[in-house]
Amino acid sequence: MTAAELSVVFFLQMFVIIAISRLVGWLAKKYLGQPQVVGEMIAGVLLGPSLFGLLAPDLQHMLFPKDSKSVLYVGAQLGVGLYMFLVGLGFQAEHFKSNAKSAAAVSLSGMAAPFLVAVAIAPWLLHLGLFGKGIDTFQATLFMGAAISITAFPMLARIIHERGLSKTPLGTLSLSAGAIDDAGAWTVLAIVLATFGGGPAVAVKAIVGGLLFVAFMLTLGPKLLAPLGRWAEREGKVTPNMLGVVVMLFALSAWAMDAVGIHAVFGGFILGTVLPRGVLSREVKKQLEPFAVVLLLPMFFTFSGLHTQLTMVNSFGLVAVTLVILAGSILAKGGACWAAARLTGQDNATACGIGALMNARGLMELIIINIGLQKGIIGPALFSMLVLMAIVTTLMASPLFELLYGKAARARGELGALDESEDEDSGELARAPA
Repeated sequence: MTAAELSVVFFLQMFVIIAISRLVGWLAKKYLGQPQVVGEMIAGVLLGPSLFGLLAPDLQHMLFPKDSKSVLYVGAQLGVGLYMFLVGLGFQAEHFKSNAKSAAAVSLSGMAAPFLVAVAIAPWLLHLGLFGKGIDTFQATLFMGAAISITAFPMLARIIHERGLSKTPLGTLSLSAGAIDDAGAWTVLAIVLATFGGGPAVAVKAIVGGLLFVAFMLTLGPKLLAPLGRWAEREGKVTPNMLGVVVMLFALSAWAMDAVGIHAVFGGFILGTVLPRGVLSREVKKQLEPFAVVLLLPMFFTFSGLHTQLTMVNSFGLVAVTLVILAGSILAKGGACWAAARLTGQDNATACGIGALMNARGLMELIIINIGLQKGIIGPALFSMLVLMAIVTTLMASPLFELLYGKAARARGELGALDESEDEDSGELARAPA
């Protein structure tokens, strides 16, 4: 296709993507009590070969021709990179410091149990040919462990904030454990990416480069960025020039992580964690979040959905594999977090609430498995199975939390009502299940 033809197709794609995403998201929120972003995740799958391509293959191919997928890919990568930058902006270091003993126990349990499941099933999945060429058992196990152990931390944080649980044992423990948990999962994924497909020299470059970048950003980054924060405080706002500087820093950080062989999302997240808090972080988030979540994230969901072929799970054996992955993920993550919370002194309702929240994977899971598919670590069939796992565990989080914790807490006056005035277009970072 020519550039002009791609331009025509692109704008039609964006109309369909945004329209379907908003519609399915609204339906999910109104009738299922789910956040808009969950509906958008499902919309991406509906636009792919699993439904649209199955019912109208010629029309689906006309709307999403092969040549146009490279454009969607760029928009998707920019979307998830900005999203992880926004997640970094919302990251609170004090979550690591409060309730440290219980948080460490819940987090380590919530990672150890999924990794034990990964140790058990990864060789089997490898034998079935569900991983990419050249993947060994160690890499397969690490990837599955990271995929099963990840938590939808932004969604978890918003549920806790909107329900007034930030200062409760459940709130502080879940936030602390979720932050530690996801940091561990992303570290494991970085190791997998660093060791995949390039030999020792490429692995060393990725690991050393990543460590140097993180060390530089965590030690010198706050000092170097402090003048930018003071500038914003003096102005009382973020000017276009300030926003331009932040976006340039984001692009540079994303490039640095891509250049060493890890992934752009790591650069965006690390920058977000060290950007000065106050007017700068608050206004940058306010200005970038609508663009990222209304326009770019639906591109990511659609790009992900175009590679999700649920029809590949077309035999009893593959359905059984999917159910094993789903059951293992839910029981390992939710069960381990519940048990660790109980063993560290939490009551049963609080422990159940923690297990329900920590079990949601959300967009964080989709980011991990898209990286895995893009790098050739997993094949399309396993990718589709993990998409299903991400959607199911995310859908069940809110009703399970309400069933196991919400009703009892509300009866005790500990759980506030959701703020219905919350901006509906503010993405997963500002949405929570009703």
